[in-house]
Amino acid sequence: MDLVEARNLPGHVGIIMDGNGRWAQLRGQPRAAGHREGANAVRRTVRIARRLGLEALTLYAFSEQNWARPEDEVDALMMLLRDFLLSERDEILDNGIRLNAVGNLGRLPALVHAVLEPLKRDSHANTAMTLTLALSYGGREEIANAARELAKAVAAGRISPDDVTPETLREHMPSLAVGDPDLVIRTGGERRISNFLLYGLAYTELHFADVLWPDFTERELFAAIASFQRRERRFGLVDSRGPRQPQPPSTSPLSASLSGGPASITRIAI
Repeated sequence: MDLVEARNLPGHVGIIMDGNGRWAQLRGQPRAAGHREGANAVRRTVRIARRLGLEALTLYAFSEQNWARPEDEVDALMMLLRDFLLSERDEILDNGIRLNAVGNLGRLPALVHAVLEPLKRDSHANTAMTLTLALSYGGREEIANAARELAKAVAAGRISPDDVTPETLREHMPSLAVGDPDLVIRTGGERRISNFLLYGLAYTELHFADVLWPDFTERELFAAIASFQRRERRFGLVDSRGPRQPQPPSTSPLSASLSGGPASITRIAI
C-alpha cells in the first residue's frame, strides 16, 4: 500500500473545483443543486486539509469569466458563498485558520462583503492554515494588475526599469503571498488550468482527478498528495541520483483516519 508521508506534505495546495453543474445534470437536478453539494465538498476539504497540517489551501471558487454565466446562477453562487462564510465562521476561528480572498473583490455584491471582510479581519492573526478563496479571480488579470502597478512605479520614478524582475512582479500578486503552489488539483476530468494561479504555476505539480467536485472526499485528496510525494521536483535542475522508474497510482482503499490531528500522524495509509 502506498503511504502519504506527513513530513513531506505540499505546503500550498490549490484546487480547481470543477464539475458542480455536471453533477446536478447527471441527476436531473438544477445546477444550483450541484453548487450546494459543492459547498459541502468545500467544508470536507477544508477540515481534512487543516487536520492533515497543510499550511495553505487556495480554492478557485469563482472566476472573472464566471460573471458571464446566467444571472440566476451567479446570484445563487453569491448566496452560497455568503451562507458558507456564515456557517463556517466559528469553525474557521476555532481551528486557527486565517481566511483570505484574492481577485477582483470589488465586483462582489455587498451581501458577500458584509460577511467576508469581518471574517478576514477577525482571523487575520491565525497561523494554523491559510484558506484563500479565489473570487472573481483570473490569473492573467492578476499578472496584468501587477505589471500595471510596476509600470506606474517606473513612470513615477520610484523604481527603475531594471528593478522590474520576476521577483518584484511576483511581490505584486496577492495569490502568491502564501508562496507558489506546490500542488494544484483539478476535479471533473478536464485537463486544463483555466486561468488559475498562472504566474505561480511555473514548477507546480499538477494532479487531475476524474471525480466531479461534489464527490471529492478524503480519498481523492490523499491520492493527489500521494501522487505528489512520488514525484521528484527538480525545478529545472538534474536529479543526481539518476533516473527512477515511474510508479503507478494507488488503487487501494483508504484505511486510516485523521481524527488524531497532524501531531499524531507519521504516515497515512491509502
